[in-house]
Amino acid sequence: MIEQLIGSRLVFGIPGTKITPEIVRHFQETHCGGLILYRINFESPDQIRKLINDLENALERRLLVCCDHEGGRVIMFGGGVTVFPSSQAFGITGNTAYARSQGEFEARELRRLGIDVNFAPVLDVLTETFSPNIGIRAYGRDADLVARMGAARISGMQGGGLSACAKHFPGLGQAPVDAHLTLPTLPTTWEEMLKIHLVPFMLAMKAGVDGIMTSHPLYPNLDSAPETPITFSRKLVRDFLRNETGYKGVIFSDDLEMGAVRELCPIGEAAVRSADAGHDMILSCHDMKAQKEVYRALVDAYGSKRLEHGDLEESAARIKKLQSRRKDRFAPLPEPALVQKENEEARALVREICEHSVTALSSEPSPRQFVSRGPSKKEILIHGSPTTTSGMTQAKTTCVIFPHLYDLSDKIMIEKEFSGEAALLAGRCRALGLEPSVKIVSIETSDPEISEAQELSSKSGQTLLFIYDAHLFPAQKRLLDAVQSAANNLAVVLLRDVYDAEYVKEGATVVTNYGFRLCDIDAVLWKLFVVK
Repeated sequence: MIEQLIGSRLVFGIPGTKITPEIVRHFQETHCGGLILYRINFESPDQIRKLINDLENALERRLLVCCDHEGGRVIMFGGGVTVFPSSQAFGITGNTAYARSQGEFEARELRRLGIDVNFAPVLDVLTETFSPNIGIRAYGRDADLVARMGAARISGMQGGGLSACAKHFPGLGQAPVDAHLTLPTLPTTWEEMLKIHLVPFMLAMKAGVDGIMTSHPLYPNLDSAPETPITFSRKLVRDFLRNETGYKGVIFSDDLEMGAVRELCPIGEAAVRSADAGHDMILSCHDMKAQKEVYRALVDAYGSKRLEHGDLEESAARIKKLQSRRKDRFAPLPEPALVQKENEEARALVREICEHSVTALSSEPSPRQFVSRGPSKKEILIHGSPTTTSGMTQAKTTCVIFPHLYDLSDKIMIEKEFSGEAALLAGRCRALGLEPSVKIVSIETSDPEISEAQELSSKSGQTLLFIYDAHLFPAQKRLLDAVQSAANNLAVVLLRDVYDAEYVKEGATVVTNYGFRLCDIDAVLWKLFVVK
């Protein structure tokens, strides 16, 4: 039945944490074969397992269950998984054994939650271009390093029974705008692609990666056809990725509901063009109305023979092969004692990685310069006890200014420990011998909050200012400017991308672990006040 073959190529997201009759009817009517789970679907490991079971039992068939679990900035589940630092932190260490271990842990954990495919690792290679969407999600600027780290993680994941999906082919690290919001146009040439951006994907294919996800930007030097991003490009997906490289795994589109695609055409037409370009599985991740349009447009396209039935059958065969890699829906849960032992091992691994990745940065990079690198003579090194070369001490009263990360909890997974940020930070600072005065401010910091933070820093012996993307949040930039004009002794901690280092005045300490997770906070405090 052609409708079933078409449905097998679809990956849909769903609302809520429970399966409703409407969701079941939706999957029945569209014959949808794939499910992607997000933060909004998760309450607990037991609940997410029940959600998957309930849907599959109602449909009386297996689905291909997917998630975006990159680590660092992009984590979907608030339990049952290890919170690793960002890929950029891994890249700083240069240790592929860490990446392989991460893959092994996430295979074990995600398979117990019922996940078949993880849309990771990110194999984009960063450049000097400001990259607001990729940034810390990438391993770095060295294509060979990105390739080695990615291949190691793929090996760990797939060795544990979890299918990896490398993204975002053919490379999105140089995108100056976010494809979720608008359409990027990249001037990259074939020479640059072959020398830099395709290197990690070629090694991933050699490592046997089960899936590859494409991206939405226009690359006019790679495919000059008008209004033809990679998602719609037969030249790049079918001719190059499938035929020229000989890749035999499953090719996924990125979410067709993104702003970049909607600028070009309705989502139904986008689905048809994506299938025609050579994608096996088509993602529509949030809107049930849009998902219905995707299904109907594909049915019409195959019915009118705009799309070839032979391609449909070949894609269905690749998807079936991918599904067959796992006999059971869930990996078995071990005894509680073993789970505790595994959790302790995971936490120890995270601490070890962070001890090697936390970095002191120069406060004077050139504009838009990516400054993720090991220490050099030009950087501010922080060593010594009780007083470091930055002047940060354990004896002085310390003003700690921190953004209210729970402002973001409706958009991304924020660790539950941050629900009480002031107490959390105060406790960790006291454990290091500090006398902290903690000020929590909104990410969209108000003028009164900025004034209060400025006054508090001026009265304190030293100030520890945590900044969350001043490049994207003007209020964070105003907060940084105000505090550094008043602070007696200042250390600035960058909680996301390192581009904000260019805003820090000479003489201040700048530290980052390339993220805002609890492990990152612990790492920078360790760097500032413990390292001898």
